[in-house]
Amino acid sequence: MTLAERLAAELGADAVIVDPDVTSSYRHDMMPLAPYGSPQAVVLPSNTAQVQAVVRICAELGVPIVPRGAGSGLSGAANAIDGCVMLVTSRMKEILEIDADNRLAVVQPGVVNLDFRNAVEKHGLFYPPDPSSYDWCTIGGNISTNAGGLCCVKYGVTTDSVLGLEVVLADGEVLKTGRRTVKGVAGYDLTKLFIGSEGTLGVVTEITVALRPLPQAPGTTIASFSTIEAAGDAVTRIVREGLVPSLMEIMDASSISAAEEYLKTELGTGKGCAALLLCQSDAGGEAARHELEVIEQVCRSAGADLAYTTHDPAEGQMLLQARRVVLTALEVYGTWLTDDLCVPRTRIAELLTGCERISQECGLRIAVVGHAGDGNMHPTIVYDASSEDEFARARKAFDDILEVVLSLGGTITGEHGVGRIKQDWLQREIGPVGIRVHRAIKNALDPENLFNPGSMF
Repeated sequence: MTLAERLAAELGADAVIVDPDVTSSYRHDMMPLAPYGSPQAVVLPSNTAQVQAVVRICAELGVPIVPRGAGSGLSGAANAIDGCVMLVTSRMKEILEIDADNRLAVVQPGVVNLDFRNAVEKHGLFYPPDPSSYDWCTIGGNISTNAGGLCCVKYGVTTDSVLGLEVVLADGEVLKTGRRTVKGVAGYDLTKLFIGSEGTLGVVTEITVALRPLPQAPGTTIASFSTIEAAGDAVTRIVREGLVPSLMEIMDASSISAAEEYLKTELGTGKGCAALLLCQSDAGGEAARHELEVIEQVCRSAGADLAYTTHDPAEGQMLLQARRVVLTALEVYGTWLTDDLCVPRTRIAELLTGCERISQECGLRIAVVGHAGDGNMHPTIVYDASSEDEFARARKAFDDILEVVLSLGGTITGEHGVGRIKQDWLQREIGPVGIRVHRAIKNALDPENLFNPGSMF
């Protein structure tokens, strides 16, 4: 039997796609720089046993496997290589358990982030990770890249909410990592090893996550600054005060103007606004009021031209919407290429001014938004995709920004992953010994390089 016939015998004919017109839609994620090939088949398993069957068949025939979620990634980590099997987890979308008493849940990887958040909210619980694509990205994909989101400053990234995993290894065996208890230090922390591994070590088939009590409806503070330096100073002062808001986002002038144009509204920042800071507190009651009062005072003392606080959830959501729509808003001006990086919080202003300089040098719009609370910034380069010259300038600007990041003591990715666009930069950041250790782990778990070859290394 052919590969497709063997796969269909295990999964059913409707779960195996070989029509090139259909498989082409699974070739790449949302990162335009990353190379991609053409898969010979796309499979859509529904359970762990079917994933095991796919892995064993592909291992026997020497066919590489690329695990894929919804395709919302921004690093090329789920991009096909020629002749591979794309293992798509979209049919593995069951919420297997919600244990409200122990504040945990068990889900399959294809569960959409927002759907899961809505499901646990009915139990008075909260799943914190909230990537900007939370309304369509999947938890399995979030695991693959260790995705973050807007509330990372208080709640951390995906790994901070994961207790354990079920993973199909390269020999088809099932590994269970982690635990269901609050504490547990038995053995190596294999759970964290697989989180952020971009599908290079195995296929995640179940995820046990920790849940939190549902927070209060957030209050929101918005502050505008006439200089980037003043905004950066405000962030530093907020952190120094020991404040931990549930959200602290920054937008530069280019992002603000794009969002206002897209939403057909003004954010009230006025002319000459160089940066906007958005903060929220979900502590509730007097605690939230006090936290936002202090934040507002800190922003004013740092030189804010405007600082405004609202405890109306609808108004706060409207203000936050301006931050969430930036990427969509930038599409009006051309194709966007977004980067993902982290710098120390005290050096955010230097990163923003560095991006301004690079924008002037390359002659392209660069808009910067980011999670100011943890220094995770997203410079987004806008270019004409039909112009080879503009694409080349965008590619150079992308690398120039990463050069600035490393010079500021930062890291090349905070939540999107290395994928197929930052392999050289990973080597620069972690050095030859770090790369050797990574490769040793990869070779130990996947000696035939079955899973996602070409990603990360």
